[in-house]
Amino acid sequence: MNCRHCETELHHVFADLGHCPPSNSMLSAQQLEEPELHYPLKTYVCHNCFLVQIGEVKKAADIFGAEYTYFSSYSSSWLNHAKRYVDMMMTRFGYTQDSLVIEAASNDGYLLQYFQEYGVPVLGIDPTANTARIAAGKGIRTLVDFFTTKLARELASADQKADLIIGNNVLAHVPDINDFVGGMHVALKPGGVVTMEFPHLLNLVEKCQFDTIYHEHYSYLSLSTVNRIFASQGLTVFDLEELPTHGGSLRIFARHTTDAAKPVTEAVRALLAREREAGMLTLEYYQDFQPRIDTVRTDLLGFLLEQKRLGKRVAGYGAAAKGNTLINYCGIQGTGLIEFVADVSPYKQNKYLPGSHIPVLAADLIREKQPDYVLILPWNLREEIAERLGFISEWGGQFVVAIPELEVYSHAPSTSRVAQV
Repeated sequence: MNCRHCETELHHVFADLGHCPPSNSMLSAQQLEEPELHYPLKTYVCHNCFLVQIGEVKKAADIFGAEYTYFSSYSSSWLNHAKRYVDMMMTRFGYTQDSLVIEAASNDGYLLQYFQEYGVPVLGIDPTANTARIAAGKGIRTLVDFFTTKLARELASADQKADLIIGNNVLAHVPDINDFVGGMHVALKPGGVVTMEFPHLLNLVEKCQFDTIYHEHYSYLSLSTVNRIFASQGLTVFDLEELPTHGGSLRIFARHTTDAAKPVTEAVRALLAREREAGMLTLEYYQDFQPRIDTVRTDLLGFLLEQKRLGKRVAGYGAAAKGNTLINYCGIQGTGLIEFVADVSPYKQNKYLPGSHIPVLAADLIREKQPDYVLILPWNLREEIAERLGFISEWGGQFVVAIPELEVYSHAPSTSRVAQV
């Protein structure tokens, strides 16, 4: 197997999570009686460009097919994040009705709707037909397709080059990252801007966020590696922001390398230096990750088994992909250690988690069933979820998170008291 960016042969394993089903492949009751495909979930680090990557064992067209269960608009915090971004970009770059904003992986129009409110023409590109239908219902023009260099050429030939190309949490999802970035170069106007948001590999390693590894994520990205990939395709990262989203993300700003009007900022130089000082350009940085993963598994299983012994009931909250990675790696299947997982999305309710076959129920059933513990699976939304479910304190319920280490805590409207376990 060769590196997706530089073609160097891969030898160095970063994390091996065994065999798992695709993390967003929710199951119906009928499918529980059918065979379920599992794929290796092993990541490697390239010793040349330090791109951390998974083997392409499940094709993108199969993962992001006609029906996809993740809808961005079901997270209020993510909607607020998108609105703040749009307001910032309008202020900074002054887009008008003569501009064009293109978003790759536009999902259900959660972000482009805010540009549309400003009167700025938009185009969404997303391969999932069901999310695209929701976007179309909001009046957002959407192409049901993958963003590729081929599609970018078609847009350019149709005079559809963009003043702004956006990609939020998509750069990690593309199997051919060179082609994807090259497509942005083709589809971007000479003075245009690209912004990409992606979880920062530095945080994944330092905070043991191994549950963000799943088949839908082909790449795990540092600024150093992204900078190299963009440069190879004629684009230059000229600015960045560090964001709290998804456990710590980067928002990069890129432009054509020939566009000297946008100088590279000190923020870019400083983070490149910080990554270098942390050791991210050495193999040693990546070689002690597996034992830390195994500690998380041991601690979570120990907690769940102890609650089962004591007759306590544990429910999960948030049928997120990262939660499925965690649950499947821990081997929590058919054990009753987690009775059910609650989720606000009707597209996930009354289905079953892949691999573990834990039932997914409506979020309001938490109050009815009154579990002793609620395991928050999308830990990046722990504050939003704890506020939403603060009522579990009425019966003495407590919250649990497993990443980066096991925590059990009680929530009150004004404060949280957190106990390390």
